[in-house]
Amino acid sequence: MPAVEVVRTGALTTVQDGGRRGHAALGVGPSGAADRASYALANRLLANPEGASALEVTMGGLVLRARGPVTATVTGAPCPVTVDGRGAATDTVLHLPDGAELRLGTPFAGLRSYVAVRGGLDVAPVLGSRSTDTLAGLGPPRPEPGTVLPIGPPPRALPAVDWVPARPFPAEELDLRIVPGPRDDWFTESALGVLLGSAYEVTSRSDRVGARLRGPALSRRRGGELPSEGMVPGSLQVPPEGRPVLFLADHPVTGGYPVIAVVVSADVSRAAQARPGTRLRFRL
Repeated sequence: MPAVEVVRTGALTTVQDGGRRGHAALGVGPSGAADRASYALANRLLANPEGASALEVTMGGLVLRARGPVTATVTGAPCPVTVDGRGAATDTVLHLPDGAELRLGTPFAGLRSYVAVRGGLDVAPVLGSRSTDTLAGLGPPRPEPGTVLPIGPPPRALPAVDWVPARPFPAEELDLRIVPGPRDDWFTESALGVLLGSAYEVTSRSDRVGARLRGPALSRRRGGELPSEGMVPGSLQVPPEGRPVLFLADHPVTGGYPVIAVVVSADVSRAAQARPGTRLRFRL
């Protein structure tokens, strides 16, 4: 069976799929690809089943070597791509002969790129998913140089297209839609207006768990803390200092800080592409 060998991982490379669903009652979060739209696009380009596992690459730097002929694609954050030193494009179907090296450079915009192979990465699932949860430590270990990742059998369906138009990745500012609550009543009447009327900057203290934001503090009308309650991706949780944290794929299942609003599901993937320094604006 064909496989890919990891030559270099870059800043952070993990195996991800559609997520580990249905285990929140056990304290296990969904994890999965942070930018689900880009991950899903990679599998569609290769005619893979929806849940096929792929590599999520943060800020580029990944180098893979094909062991046997491999069909692959790169989606998500647009970055320089080469196959054996020759330039290639993202959002296209790439054919790697045995021994060929696929290299990803630093993205021009966005944060996370996805490398999928036809047949998916055939690593051992944990609780029904091949996703690496960086908070809980579940799932496949992070690939290291020398790791060989086997590829599953190719699907019967064939790719229908060779390329797709790339979606834009704003480099400086991102507009995200929110729904107020469930704990907006813990904040002053002006707090939601401050959130909607201000730009918040993604800080370097951000990862797959969540994006810590810098901006005006959101003032409370109630003191104390909540008993821990369930959290979902996109939650804007507000710690005591008043600066919100935007929960992403590996967020904790429960939390005791109030959530003033939740980013709608369709925009969480876009938020996952916000690198440090990106300004976020929220609207109802």
